[in-house]
Amino acid sequence: MKAEGLQELESAFAAARRERAGGLLVLGDTAFDSYRAQVIEMAHGSRLPVISLIPRFAPAGALMTYGPSPSEMFRRAAFYVDRILKGTKPGDIPVEQPTRFELVINLRTAKTFGLNIRRELLRAADHVIQ
Repeated sequence: MKAEGLQELESAFAAARRERAGGLLVLGDTAFDSYRAQVIEMAHGSRLPVISLIPRFAPAGALMTYGPSPSEMFRRAAFYVDRILKGTKPGDIPVEQPTRFELVINLRTAKTFGLNIRRELLRAADHVIQ
């Protein structure tokens, strides 16, 4: 089930329970970032572990996050602003894809759901929340 806003979350969680979903994937929608505490609360209440692209979801209770590094994205945005302020036309600056990604694993949440995270995955993580 797809939800495009906080209003649709209740019906999405009801459908997930009905369909016996095994987890919840939260993509990079800024609306869900603003409501991450509510999303995590509903997910935990439905016994659904959360994986997200948004790193702030992990400290809020998501099982793990994997996505572009926010600090690297801000650094690259500053590069674009600098070039534009120095007179470069925005259309003349090439579009970039993220090159640095971060994996964050929340072991507290894993324990809550009775999940064991493999050592190899923990070693690959940029951050592990104990």
